[in-house]
Amino acid sequence: MAVQPDEVLDACGLPCPLPLLKAKQVLARLEAGLVLEILATDAGSWRDFETFADHSVHELIAREERGEVYHYWLRKGGEEPTP
Repeated sequence: MAVQPDEVLDACGLPCPLPLLKAKQVLARLEAGLVLEILATDAGSWRDFETFADHSVHELIAREERGEVYHYWLRKGGEEPTP
């Protein structure tokens, strides 16, 4: 993948839902438009990150599997709308 992340989160070895929770913590402190790359080994993270992006202001710009490691690239969107 040719995306250059602004920050990388290594969540390898963490069980579901920890990769997503850790990613949300990092996204909370990033500025809008920056890219976070997440590395995870939990197979459920493939679905989790897709669902998260579909229901948030963040964009899943790419994802791929390299051996036993899943890589995700999320671009932080603007602030979440208030209900």
